[in-house]
Amino acid sequence: MFETTKETSSDPLRAYLVGVRRREDTPTSAQEHLEELTQLVATMGTPVLGEEIAAVQSPTPQYLLGTGKAEEIKARAEMAQANLIIIDDDLTPAQQRNWEKLTGLAVIDRREVILDIFQQRAQTREARLQVQLARLEYSLPRLKRAWTHLERQRGGGGFTGGAGEAQIEVDRRMVREDILKLKRELKEVRRSRATMRARRQGKPVPTAAIIGYTNAGKSTLLNYMTKAGVLAEDKLFATLDPTTRRVNLPNNQELLLTDTVGFIRKLPHMLVDAFMATLEESQLADMLLHVVDASHPQALDHLRATHKVLEEINVLNRPTLYVLNKIDRPIDPIVLAELRAHATPNVMVSGLTGQGIDELVEHLADFTREGLVPFTLVVPHSRHDLVGFLHREGHVRHEAYEEDGVHMEVELAAKHRHRVEDFLE
Repeated sequence: MFETTKETSSDPLRAYLVGVRRREDTPTSAQEHLEELTQLVATMGTPVLGEEIAAVQSPTPQYLLGTGKAEEIKARAEMAQANLIIIDDDLTPAQQRNWEKLTGLAVIDRREVILDIFQQRAQTREARLQVQLARLEYSLPRLKRAWTHLERQRGGGGFTGGAGEAQIEVDRRMVREDILKLKRELKEVRRSRATMRARRQGKPVPTAAIIGYTNAGKSTLLNYMTKAGVLAEDKLFATLDPTTRRVNLPNNQELLLTDTVGFIRKLPHMLVDAFMATLEESQLADMLLHVVDASHPQALDHLRATHKVLEEINVLNRPTLYVLNKIDRPIDPIVLAELRAHATPNVMVSGLTGQGIDELVEHLADFTREGLVPFTLVVPHSRHDLVGFLHREGHVRHEAYEEDGVHMEVELAAKHRHRVEDFLE
């Protein structure tokens, strides 16, 4: 799409990170946000050669930061021998172009980092289409940038000075056509997924969506409970595509558990839309398992960030059980007390060691039991088929073999009442 008119090195990307401290941020929160950006960049696969935090009292239209500060950052990035500057905030297209003109380096913002990670990790066809769409919508107003996106940069080309206005218009038209094509493809894929979901919902099995901040341990929890074999790494956004597995509960009920994409502070709205596939699982689930990394010092902030996204997609009213995870690690008692006050009901577990999982499963059984009706009946000895059915489909609370038959106390879905009507006491 672009001409390359300036030679660039094919060396791997080396990043210099710039955290942004706004008026409402404390020094501690600004440092924590920068540490999260460092984790994101590590997940992206790019080494970090230096970092700093820049205070922003009043954002400027040229660089977001003041001109003097921008020049200081340029000098420090050059001294660190970085070839990429990453700013932990949203840059306008004009600000991004100004930064690249000032520094002669590739400059990206937090959104582009997250887009790059999503592009690397999306596995299903729908997820890949969604990421392509989000990236094109992000890049459309940025076609005048000096640098193309990171895929071109990794390939060794990328500086695009000198393109004329006519070429820019051609590029824009091509991008718009690609966006329309992707939207049509996504519509077809979503129609197919809706059909599959309708089939699944036609079966009377309750569903629970595992949600939470990225790296809270959702996939590890799903793996422990269902042996799902989902990728579970100590990285942000280790898995993006929704995975659904069946778990058998102690009351002989089944539950469908779905692992969903992790949330994060400042999740770009284009990605909220792009990953509606996984977020829809939260919207349609009968209940939510909100997993929180209780060992993280900012666990309460993570809880609030997740609540903010759930509010955007209108699922905060869904029945929710808070799963305070990673209790195998050291936990600050003050953080834990705050969590337990803001997240109720809750259960403390370790998805890695299994500690507390039995209590979690009991909570899930209690949830599925809400749709069950208690029955007391006497089943003739000749009807062992019915006894077997009750063990398979219900929760047998008491069973005694007497002369007149099998005396049973059972919790069973109301829809099965006709099967036991003749034997009720």
